[in-house]
Amino acid sequence: MIIVFAGFIGLAIGSFLNVVAYRVPLGLSVVQPPSACPNCENQIRWYDNIPVFGWLRLRGKCRDCSEPISIRYPIVEAATGLAFALVAWLVGPSALLPGYLFFAGTTIALVLTDLDHKRLPDRIVFTGTGLTVALFIGGAIIENETDQLTPAFIGGAVYLLLFFVLFMVTPGGFGFGDVKLSFLLGFVMTYSGWRELVVGIFLAFLIGGLIGTGIILFTKRGRKTKMPFGPAMMAGAWLGALWGSGLASWYLGL
Repeated sequence: MIIVFAGFIGLAIGSFLNVVAYRVPLGLSVVQPPSACPNCENQIRWYDNIPVFGWLRLRGKCRDCSEPISIRYPIVEAATGLAFALVAWLVGPSALLPGYLFFAGTTIALVLTDLDHKRLPDRIVFTGTGLTVALFIGGAIIENETDQLTPAFIGGAVYLLLFFVLFMVTPGGFGFGDVKLSFLLGFVMTYSGWRELVVGIFLAFLIGGLIGTGIILFTKRGRKTKMPFGPAMMAGAWLGALWGSGLASWYLGL
């Protein structure tokens, strides 16, 4: 029931994340005005705004002007629902689950904004960091795991220091948004353990390197093409937080 409930919550959150990813980089409110068609500017009816099903019901077109509605909207909604269900399955009925779910929503929103604008907006990074850490602290108290909090804060500081040094010594190699995001990622990974942090950092650079190599080999872009590194950082963080210890044991056993 927790997995199913988390999945339905994720569908609704995914709809909101579409709004966040579009409006926040433009400096707009995520509350007002209500969602409307960008072509005819008619407000979207509540029953057409149901995640995924609304888009399918309208066959991907505005009810009023028949302007196509991007398929990205239901994809983000469905992906968020699946991500929330997966996180609920992996974390289980724990007081830490709200923290992991909020972290999931934050990272999805940041992936979208980084891909669209090559930016990690402060409004999302700082809000996501503050509330995720607060939820983890509350969950740790309830689960009697407060001894995990000190390493988590230290791990967040270590990851932050690493990216600050990289930002200073490789001008243009990383954005300062990556630096600000690194504390949150380090905190979540190290809450599970130091192995998780090490694996997550390694995977972030591995994934980023593979994507960069693919861009060079299979597109016409040159080696100096700027690529958002935030998605690789967040992918590495999730893999590290959830499976870091197992991956480390597997690697050391080779």
